[in-house]
Amino acid sequence: MMAEKNQSPYPLAPVANGHTRSDEESVTAAAQSKELKKKKRIKCLVYILAFAVFQTGIILLFALTVMRFENPKFRIGNATLEASDFGTENASSFNLKLNTHFTVKNTNFGHFKYEDGTVTFTYGDAIVGNVTLQKGRARARSTKKVDLEVNLKSNGPLVNTEVLQLSIRAKLEGKIHLMKVIKKKKSAEMNCTMDIVTATKEIDNITCK
Repeated sequence: MMAEKNQSPYPLAPVANGHTRSDEESVTAAAQSKELKKKKRIKCLVYILAFAVFQTGIILLFALTVMRFENPKFRIGNATLEASDFGTENASSFNLKLNTHFTVKNTNFGHFKYEDGTVTFTYGDAIVGNVTLQKGRARARSTKKVDLEVNLKSNGPLVNTEVLQLSIRAKLEGKIHLMKVIKKKKSAEMNCTMDIVTATKEIDNITCK
């Protein structure tokens, strides 16, 4: 009777099999957690590397474009003959008045602030006139246009009485101003020639180096 009372009416679950399933689940969960952490670390490293490459590209682009300072270009665009007097019949001298159109082309990302500059006109080796370009500013990546009147005079003798070839030279000293912090000394030089046809009193063949 005692033996029958001590016996449970329900069979006990195998203890060994229960522990085996629990250990396998723990191992699997640990492996999955480890793999997940590994993937997160790899993704984080990829993001960091991509950001570093992006930053390097931005710095390189900034250095090659924005921080690359170049000398502006100073040119005479065109000119018209306002008045002319070639003196004698063989045009051994001249007295001219020109309306000239100058340009200061600034390709930099900062504006170009320049001081007063003198534009000199020569015929052969003789200076026949000059005009002052007052100080000013050419905005970033733009062209400043200036119209000036100049008087030219020569007492001869003339090398060619049919075509007067004039040389025009000038230099503008200034600085490139970038973001109100960076200032870089630069200059704009002009070295041009132009022809004045005495018969038609027209200006032709304006070229600049």
